[in-house]
Order: sequence, then C-alpha cells, then structure tokens
Amino acid sequence: QASRLVELPYSSFDDNEDDDVTEQDPGVWYPDPPKLSPFSHCVRYLAFLWNLLFLLLGLLTLAVGVWGLLAKSPLPRGVPLSSDPMLLFVLAGLGASAVSLAGCLGAFRASPCLLRFFLGAVLAFGGLEVLGGLLLLLARRRLRDALRDLLLLCLLRYQEDPDLQFLVDEVQRSLQCCGLESYRDWESNPYFNCSAPGVQACGVPASCCQDPLENGSVPNIQCGFGVLGLGAAAAGAVVHTEGCGAALGAWLRGQAGAIAAGATILLLLEAVGALMALRVLRDITAVRV
Repeated sequence: QASRLVELPYSSFDDNEDDDVTEQDPGVWYPDPPKLSPFSHCVRYLAFLWNLLFLLLGLLTLAVGVWGLLAKSPLPRGVPLSSDPMLLFVLAGLGASAVSLAGCLGAFRASPCLLRFFLGAVLAFGGLEVLGGLLLLLARRRLRDALRDLLLLCLLRYQEDPDLQFLVDEVQRSLQCCGLESYRDWESNPYFNCSAPGVQACGVPASCCQDPLENGSVPNIQCGFGVLGLGAAAAGAVVHTEGCGAALGAWLRGQAGAIAAGATILLLLEAVGALMALRVLRDITAVRV
C-alpha cells in the first residue's frame, strides 16, 4: 500500500497551482521588512530613558503634593481644597507622569497611538507655556496687581494654612521685609490685630524681626510681640519696617534673566523629547508599511 501511495499520479490541478505560485512575484507575497539602523535603535532607547526620567520626576512631584495634602488633613474649617497650594503639585505631577508614561510605553512597545498622544500633549504644553509667557509680558501691570492681591491673601490666611505661613516667612526672612507695604499691614490679620484676644495681638511674625535668634541658637518666636503698639522708630529697631511688595518686585526684576533661561531650557527639553518621539514614530510607520 505504501508503494501504491507513492506511485499515485498527481492531478493537473496541482500543477496549475504550483505554476501560479511560482509565477507570482515573491516580493509581493513575502515582503522583506526594512531593518532599523543602529541610529534608530539608539534614538528609541534614548526616548525611553528620557521619558523614564521625567516619569520619575512627575511621580516625585505627585508624592510631594499628596504628602502635603495628607499632612494637613483635615483642612482648616472654611478652607476649600481647590485653594490649597499643594493641589498644584498634585496636578502637575499627574500631568507629567501621564504624558511621560505614554512616551515610555510608546517607545518601548512601538505603539504609534501612544507616541501620537505624547506628541500632542507635549505640543499642547509647549503652546500653553509660550502663550503664558506672552501674556505675562503684555500684562505686567495686571501681574503686579495679582501678585499684590496674592500677598494680601497670604497675610490674611497666615495662621490658617501652614503652606502659606511657610511661604510668607521665607519671603520676609530672605528679603528682610515685613507686610505688604509696611509692617502695619499685619493689623489686617485677625490674629495680630490689636483688638485680638490672643497673645499675638498687636504683634508681627518672628520672620519680621531683624535678629530673630537674639544671639541664641533657637529663634525667639515672641520677638515681634507688641511691635504694632510701638512707634515707628522703636519698631524699626526690632523688626524690618519696609513692605515686601516692592522688595519682591525688585527681586523678580533681577531674576528675569534666570526665569527666561529656565523657561527656554524647559522648552528645549520638551522639543528634544518630541523630536525623538517623532523619529521613533516615523521608523515604526516605515517598518509597518
């Protein structure tokens, strides 16, 4: 039976199929995909590492924001969550982590969809940054007014928000100033007003003092008590009487070059990441086609 099976004649239909297959162009049926160059492989690995670095930075920023929110939980009565400064860290960390994760997975998994999402997000962020910079240049007066209102809000909520308290103390200590226009602005705070019932009445924070250590190693938090009840000359011997509004404006003008350089570096970093993702997307598209 085995010999009979071997000697069975084959049909002409099989010959026709073999002739058709051999007559076809083998390049159409079995295309040889182009191979990526070493430079393309290098760009792909760099894109992955680049986005991995920013993913870690985004997660760190997110962790700082969440830690800040949990450290103050529950929030003081009457203070909405949307006004908490730590919420900015949470949103910035979430945005940076999501975009960087899309770039990492897009480069690692060769996903055109994730790479297109990454490119669109980077272009959107870059456009918003450029638009924000132009608005700051065109509306400098309104920016000063907004900064003034922000400082006044910080003075009013000094005792209610630890983040604002830390920010105000750092500004007053580093710029050697007190209040918005002068040290008398602390009278608008309900805890430092002279009619307040607490021990801080008619006083200012210790960060306003000229020598908060008072030749010691631990700051004297009571060095500003009762200053608002003194005359201008007597108060000037204890605390800084100049306001922080003018000092902060002068500091920002002096740091304009550094701020512009930082914004330019950020845009360049985003542009480098977008160019690498665009090269990886082009290589993936060429191989798939």
